[in-house]
Amino acid sequence: QVTAKTAFLFILPQYNVSVPTADGELVQYHYGLKDLVTILFYIFIAIVLHAVVQEYVLDKINRRLHLSKVKHSKFNESGQLVAFHLTSVIWCLYVVVTEGYISNPRSLWENYPHVYLPYQVKFFYLCQLAYWLHALPELYFQKVRKEEIPRQLRCITLYLLHIAGAYLLNLTRLGLILLLLQYLAEFFFHMARLVYFTDENNEKLFNVWAVVFVVTRLFTLTLYILVIGFGLPRVESQALEPERGNFFNFLFNNILFRMSVLLLVCLFQASVMWRFIHFQLRRWREYWNEQSSRKRAAAAAGTKQQTKPLKRDSGYHENGVVKAENGTSPRTKKLKSP
Repeated sequence: QVTAKTAFLFILPQYNVSVPTADGELVQYHYGLKDLVTILFYIFIAIVLHAVVQEYVLDKINRRLHLSKVKHSKFNESGQLVAFHLTSVIWCLYVVVTEGYISNPRSLWENYPHVYLPYQVKFFYLCQLAYWLHALPELYFQKVRKEEIPRQLRCITLYLLHIAGAYLLNLTRLGLILLLLQYLAEFFFHMARLVYFTDENNEKLFNVWAVVFVVTRLFTLTLYILVIGFGLPRVESQALEPERGNFFNFLFNNILFRMSVLLLVCLFQASVMWRFIHFQLRRWREYWNEQSSRKRAAAAAGTKQQTKPLKRDSGYHENGVVKAENGTSPRTKKLKSP
């Protein structure tokens, strides 16, 4: 009995409460310090799964491709993220569909704060936090190059801030939709990298990623404007009530604060789009430079082949007989009799 209670503390989400509903009672969850123990357990699970994917999938593919050290590191990174993003997209899509967040967009801000969470929503957030926390020791285990560490640390930090902020500030419904959009774009990007490493002439999936990225950015910006600009200010309770998890409504009731937040969101999204456009322009420039250099090389090879002197015989062959330049047969030399 004692060990079972301790095991449940590590394995299952804690802080369950019975919420009365029209059909009876519904078991839901809120957060607390015991969640750190559950997250710690799933960090070890994520490390084990990371090692399994690396050992039985990525390493076998790497042996066949014979990639360089730089490409080898990027291939491993993209391979791990493809597996994670695909799993997260399917799981997150299942959660938002079954909970009705897509069919009823008003549920993203109605009855805020969303202190009590369904089991699958809380478990999803705990696993997401565990995965991105496990990525920190993986930087050492995977022997990531020093120049790559700042970029990966920045990415991990942004994900942790987004997921933990949505979880602690009771914006889990909005956070789920934003994660779904972000993971969908990231999945196509890392999938395109994997295809490119196997065949450097195949860049079609990068074009698919470019379209998905732009569409997801537009949806993300629209959601921010819808929820922050129009949804949260209409919630009935506009007072600061930290004990009830209400952190924002009294602020979003102030139009100056609301517009400032939306301006920051728009500037951040604009900076992301600018980096994306810069990346695409550089990629297209490299592509056209490569194509032009190939054309110049082919033209130079053709010119060299035309200017190369041809070795000609003093005559030419016709029906097996050597003929002179004027078309007459060469005169045969008479031999003196001995």
